Amino acid sequence: MSRGRFGIRLGLGRTQALLKTLGEPQRGIRGALIGGTNGKGSTQALVASVLREAGYRVGQMPKPHLVSYRERILVDGQLISPADFADVVEEVLAAADKVEGRHGPPTEFEVLTAAAFTWFRRSQIDLAVVEVGLGGRLDATNVWQGGVSAVTNVALDHMEYLGDTVAKIAIEKAQIIKRGDTLAITGATEPALDEIRLRAARVNVPFEVREPFEVVRIERAGTVALDKSGQEQRIGLLGRHQAANAAVADGIIDGLAGLGFNVPDDVRRRGFANARWPGRMELVSRPGRPDILLDGAHNPAGLKALAVGLSDLLPQTSDTSPTFLMGILANHWQEGMLDPLLDVAPKAALISTRVPDAAGASMDPEKIAFAWGAGAVHIADPDRAFGSALDRASQTGGTLVVCGSLYLVGYVRAKLMASGEVE
Repeated sequence: MSRGRFGIRLGLGRTQALLKTLGEPQRGIRGALIGGTNGKGSTQALVASVLREAGYRVGQMPKPHLVSYRERILVDGQLISPADFADVVEEVLAAADKVEGRHGPPTEFEVLTAAAFTWFRRSQIDLAVVEVGLGGRLDATNVWQGGVSAVTNVALDHMEYLGDTVAKIAIEKAQIIKRGDTLAITGATEPALDEIRLRAARVNVPFEVREPFEVVRIERAGTVALDKSGQEQRIGLLGRHQAANAAVADGIIDGLAGLGFNVPDDVRRRGFANARWPGRMELVSRPGRPDILLDGAHNPAGLKALAVGLSDLLPQTSDTSPTFLMGILANHWQEGMLDPLLDVAPKAALISTRVPDAAGASMDPEKIAFAWGAGAVHIADPDRAFGSALDRASQTGGTLVVCGSLYLVGYVRAKLMASGEVE
């Protein structure tokens, strides 16, 4: 793809024109559109896992990718093949050439969105689980109406596009709730909740607020919580915040039942337990080598959730302070966002680096190191930074925590895949 990995041009006109040229492949596809500041990816992974367990043919559109663009188009949990990806992108790019004169060139994200719906139609899926890219109102995915909409939560992020208060950002995200939806679900709290509730009322959509499941314990293999019926539910994803994501996912599955896609309780339970979401609180254990925790915590809310997760997990991995490897995109940076990590691991070392292939979009590693204070060094080259961080974790016996941009997490994960340490 050569249309700008980090380019953002919000608006629905180009995507609508592109899909129309392609024969409206999104029409008739039912499913769930999931927005929110954090937790969208985990929630869609949980929902898709349950639906696959129930025997439905499921298309997923997660974002961003970690290693390959093909990760953004999944059917039944499998990446689109390289040959099929090339074919469908070529078809979409040909359509993009036809709309460019009137609407301007579609962005990379718009091309991938159109490619995903084109592949879903060709694959004859039963349901789609689609993750919003940025915001909601003007995001390319908002051209589609699956029948169920969800907003996981709302916090300050992408303020240059969405607004400088939680309430303003909530208004943008709530626009994915459309007249005719069967159900809208949220896990958000005030002041965002009031704006989301108001949007649902305006378009006359039934609305539910889902409280987080009650966490029982955190294990190396995932999270155990009490579900809405009070039964222990194993969630195959790490972190206390997954109890909130699972509650929203549970609501989405209930909403899909209103569309005729029913899932028995025992199947739902297996689906939650079997869910996997690479690069999000993903613990990589290697015999004789330090544990590596991969997590795309890239904004204040995400780093706060990571800190809570580390307080539960670190006692189960090592009694030595961890080493952090961090790279963050500049538009996600906020003063004080590292404080939760410093609180939970005050003696940890931090190696800051640039986000791979981010050019001028990356936060200056020196500024990240300065914000951390004692115990921080900055190494601009991601490859050297990873090697240094891994060496330090090996020497101390502590856990290596790779966090910040998902593009950095994906860069490290690709190295672990190449060495056969993860699949």
